[in-house]
Amino acid sequence: MTWTTFDLDIADDIATLRFNRPDALNTFVPALWRELPQAVAMIDREASARVIVISSTGRHFTAGMDLSALTSLTPRESGDEARERARIMRLVGELQETFNVLERARMPVIAAVQGGCIGAGLDLVTAADLRYATADAFFCLHEINLALTADVGTFPRILRHMPDGMARELAFTGARLDAARAERIGLVNAVYAEAEAMMSAVMATARSIAAKSPLAVWGSKEMLNYARDHSTADALRHVAVWQAGMLHHGEIARAVEAQGERREARFAGLTPDCKLE
Repeated sequence: MTWTTFDLDIADDIATLRFNRPDALNTFVPALWRELPQAVAMIDREASARVIVISSTGRHFTAGMDLSALTSLTPRESGDEARERARIMRLVGELQETFNVLERARMPVIAAVQGGCIGAGLDLVTAADLRYATADAFFCLHEINLALTADVGTFPRILRHMPDGMARELAFTGARLDAARAERIGLVNAVYAEAEAMMSAVMATARSIAAKSPLAVWGSKEMLNYARDHSTADALRHVAVWQAGMLHHGEIARAVEAQGERREARFAGLTPDCKLE
């Protein structure tokens, strides 16, 4: 497919999705809201990569939602207020899906942030599995500065990555959180002096993940997400059922043998989703 808001390269089992509108600060225009989930869902469905890396070009990772998109959230003069409000509710749900797909993907998603990560950008990175940043990066829950309540993903997820008080400070003030503080409180995994060093480290991490059993990596992501949202008892039951159906004795033997011989094991990729014929 042809993408208008980012470049997508898949090589060595790693999908690199790079926002490519630096002059427009990589804002979330309608095309990006549509294309991002389509691309991630395609990679997941086709099992065409084992890791997804989302990065950017230019001064900022993303300046968030393009302000022109806010007109879609304005009620129309239809004479039927209830149905118009229902339309807006469904639209917000569609926007939420842009980032829900990152969590649902079978493979880990890594966000590599340079410069500003504003509004929808924060929604994106909180839905990613790993987050890395440059020293000049900053994060801003900008919706409050526009008299909005953030509604497409940050609030359900941000408390998993930082203390409650810090999240509330960002939500209520719209202040910037710099990269150094973001690393201290756990929002980002590591901070690098500049983008080249960050991307070198990110790709090394991606290659490390891609070398592991994709089935085991998928299982690990599934269990982490499930345990986050359920009780310990439920999570233990879920992983037991998963192991009963998904444990791959051949890959375990292969991994043990490779460790004994001090070499890397090689594993098959995930299979593409089934299609109805």
